[in-house]
Amino acid sequence: MRNSPLHGLRVVEIGTMLAAPFATHILSQLGAEVIKVEPPAGDPTRSLVRGGPSGTFIAYSHGKKSACIDLSTPGGRAALHKLLAQSHALVHNLAPKAARKLGVGREECAALNPELVYCHIRGYAAGPQQDDLASNPVAEAATGVMEGNRINGRPSRLGPSYHDQFAGAYAVIGMLAALLQAKTGAADRHVEVGLYETGLHVAARDLVGVQLKTQLLGRAEREPHGEFAMPGYGAYLTADERWLYLLMLTDGHWLKFCQALDLPQAADPGLARLKDRKKAREQVEELVGRAIGALPFDAAVARLKAAGVGCTEVLPLERVLEAPQAQSPGKLREVAFRGLQFQVPEFPRHPDADDAPATLPPAALGQHTREVLEQAGLSAAECAALLDSGAVRAVDPAGFAWAPVRATS
Repeated sequence: MRNSPLHGLRVVEIGTMLAAPFATHILSQLGAEVIKVEPPAGDPTRSLVRGGPSGTFIAYSHGKKSACIDLSTPGGRAALHKLLAQSHALVHNLAPKAARKLGVGREECAALNPELVYCHIRGYAAGPQQDDLASNPVAEAATGVMEGNRINGRPSRLGPSYHDQFAGAYAVIGMLAALLQAKTGAADRHVEVGLYETGLHVAARDLVGVQLKTQLLGRAEREPHGEFAMPGYGAYLTADERWLYLLMLTDGHWLKFCQALDLPQAADPGLARLKDRKKAREQVEELVGRAIGALPFDAAVARLKAAGVGCTEVLPLERVLEAPQAQSPGKLREVAFRGLQFQVPEFPRHPDADDAPATLPPAALGQHTREVLEQAGLSAAECAALLDSGAVRAVDPAGFAWAPVRATS
């Protein structure tokens, strides 16, 4: 759409799994033309679920074009160089050694196109570990997140790859800053984001907090578990066995909660202040759990919301998009793919915004190879020669078929 903020910007992605594809997904949702350059085997997320694409691919690669280019061949690298010379930005999350081997290092790309915004999302940014490999769980382990998240006593990853997605969002911020600086004549077009450095920044509050308590108390002290320090701020089971999550941040929240459920503790001066409730944590937790457990879910929510208490049901994934808030205009995008229909959450916009780009279904591997190369200046004969040599590949209509679902007995 022409009124999209990044309309006219061409971005090349050489990305696998999540960090770089998530960054270019955001750029695509802002109107950029994103060309996903993939090897002959495709992005690994194309073949993670029953021989076909996973939710990651469908959610974060719709709206992109796919060019299948074998960068291990001289012809493939030459084709990519032609494309980069006609593009505005490159985003990749190749390992540093792989980037150098494939000819997409910072210096090579700057020589091809001095105006190119070069964004590298890597395990570690500059420093003693800059050539080490890292993944989302490695970043969690190295920045304190995993140590505090234990399952049966064993440090464990969170589950969702939030550090990858944070890194992708940070990359977008850096690229937009570089584009703004370019308008002032600034020469630097390099954006580098490390998963480790992303993890440090996300954990800054906790890292500073432990320093603060060490200096004030003379010892390191952390919260005893992953929940918030405020008693009453958590998930509680209702009488009909549905989990209700309460927002209990302030003394005002506590007072409203007690009044909503007709609890005499509303007038108890010994629990009126947060610091006193922390000292009486077990008492408060038992009180809140008993009060919520005495009511069916709907009745509890009605009383709490009428009193202005923040709360929500703890929903399983299969029910999340049923919520009226999720189904309100502008929240979801209908995406069709291989005969299946998906509701994909949108990039958050102002409710009156009309700049969302049109939907393109997730591209088949190599679906746009010839189109992309011709737009980059290669002749039809040159494209044909590259296709014949195997340096680039066009779409295979029978590329995959999801394995049929087996009936369960």
